[in-house]
Amino acid sequence: SPVSRVVYNGKRNSSPRSPSNSSEIFTPAHEENVRFIYEAWQCVERDLRNQMSGSERGLVEEYVEKIPNPSLKAFKPVDLSDLKRRNTQDAKKS
Repeated sequence: SPVSRVVYNGKRNSSPRSPSNSSEIFTPAHEENVRFIYEAWQCVERDLRNQMSGSERGLVEEYVEKIPNPSLKAFKPVDLSDLKRRNTQDAKKS
């Protein structure tokens, strides 16, 4: 079956939003990447809500590959929240 993705061509903006209650140390480059992804996704969700409510049209579209990559046939999505929770628990055991 075809693979679908939501595609958004948003602009990159920089507003400081660092994790305040984390014991992990992040590099500035890591924080910038996380901030960019977070802000871009917030724009996608906002535009999708506006599009579905009828106030805007055509901002978000679904991308469907015509020929799926056969090497990704066995790919299973990863639950990042669960992965982080398991890694945190493993670190506490050590």
